[in-house]
Amino acid sequence: MRYISNIRIMVLAAAVGTIAIVAGCASDRQPLRTEASTSGIRAAEEVGAAKVPQASLHLQLAKEELELARGLAAKKEDKKADSMLLRAEADAELALALSRGDAEKSEAQEAVERVRQLRQDNL
Repeated sequence: MRYISNIRIMVLAAAVGTIAIVAGCASDRQPLRTEASTSGIRAAEEVGAAKVPQASLHLQLAKEELELARGLAAKKEDKKADSMLLRAEADAELALALSRGDAEKSEAQEAVERVRQLRQDNL
């Protein structure tokens, strides 16, 4: 009888240990990976996205989406947080592209103006 009780105790201990291990693995959450979004936002800021109206809009959206993602991660809504991070990254990239496009357009206009000036000087 005592032998059966020891077996039951060992089986129960093994079950509790297994449950604890499984629960521990289940609660291991990956930290929110914000590097791509924050670096995209920083790059857009550095090229002057705040000075270009359309780029500024997308830059602001990226910042707001990043904050929303952090809030969702704090609430343990990981899938929504990851989705919001992707949106933030996309908006940051768009802000960067729009600001670069504006800079290139300005450079092209300056080049055209220089050519016009050279033509007038040569006449």
